[in-house]
Amino acid sequence: MKSAKLKIKNHKGITLSAHLEVPANQEPNYYAIFAHCFTCSSSLNVVKHISRALTQGGFGVVRFDFTGLGRSEGEFSDSHFSANVQDLLDVHAFIKNHYKAPCLIVGHSLGGAAAIVAASKLKDIKAVATIGAPASVSHIKHLFEGHRGSDSTEAINVNIGGRPFVIDNEFLSELENIDLLNTVNQLRKPLLILHAPFDKIVGIENAEQLYKNAFHPKSFVSLDKADHLLSSEQDSCYAGNIIGTWSKRYFPVIENEMLSTEGEQLVGHLNIVEDNFTTSIQTKNHTFIADEPSSIGGDDFGPSPYEYLNAALAACTVMTLKMYAERKKWDLKEVFVYISHSRKHSDDLNFKLEKPKYLDHINKKLKFVGNLDAAQKDRLKEIASRCPVHKTLASEVIFETQIINA
Repeated sequence: MKSAKLKIKNHKGITLSAHLEVPANQEPNYYAIFAHCFTCSSSLNVVKHISRALTQGGFGVVRFDFTGLGRSEGEFSDSHFSANVQDLLDVHAFIKNHYKAPCLIVGHSLGGAAAIVAASKLKDIKAVATIGAPASVSHIKHLFEGHRGSDSTEAINVNIGGRPFVIDNEFLSELENIDLLNTVNQLRKPLLILHAPFDKIVGIENAEQLYKNAFHPKSFVSLDKADHLLSSEQDSCYAGNIIGTWSKRYFPVIENEMLSTEGEQLVGHLNIVEDNFTTSIQTKNHTFIADEPSSIGGDDFGPSPYEYLNAALAACTVMTLKMYAERKKWDLKEVFVYISHSRKHSDDLNFKLEKPKYLDHINKKLKFVGNLDAAQKDRLKEIASRCPVHKTLASEVIFETQIINA
């Protein structure tokens, strides 16, 4: 996933800070907009994880900070709900003019409500997904109880989640005039509603009301034990994968132009600025992700490099055994290969060297399903060590490394 920083002027001339996430080949088939939650920012993990899931499906994803939040200009006191909706319209117009009209909009919490209203005003938006969205935008009024004054021009200082914000009574009054359920009823676009059943900020009954008032096609996905902000990486990644899979149903399949391998068999790409270790890997026709586990600072979005090494050996082994058994007409129905890589000392391996040292150690276990005798199994064990990848790993390999100018 690659990212480009954007500066987008809204209708008031305020500069909104945005990021455009694109697939590794930098050629999105479609564009999507993400609307973050109330008082949040576009750097929240749930936003990044969902953006990643969509870029893997060929989407370009615009995540931005609403007026007065994150790195966007302006004051939060000017960020009324209607202003949030207008920001979405302005961002949509910018992407449409400079790239291609966004056709999917995703919103989290109050951003989900804003996404629904914005989608009702945009013909280009073909599908909507919400996460923990309220059924009424006035739902957030409870955050300001005890602060509201009688003067509609009076500024109100409130503390939300340990952060100070300044709003005015116009902000609150506006919330009472928006009928979100009616908007959902009139939307008539594919709608995906994701909600945690034990959400303490926006109760699950909100998802029920949205679902009942929406027309088909509509879908609901429970986020099980997730909290409102999807602060668990597992929950935010799950939501991202669900939205990425769901969205494919509503957009025509386009043959994705692959990232060039520059004439080689494979290319790997890591955006060091945006990602920890998450690496996009691509062959001529296939794309996959490599990563490191969270225990060593990765995001665990995909197998580690050594897991891919093990996978290559396992795949080559079972394919070789299949071909050999078929040629011999043996009754081999299934093969399981279990592989682990580690570093072990030569003394522990009873491997005598003049200068003892640590060696790479690959443990391979085989399980055969079929009517085979002991001699046949022993022969298959021998053949397993003759697969091309096994032989490559066991032999001396010559590396040639070159620098290609960007």
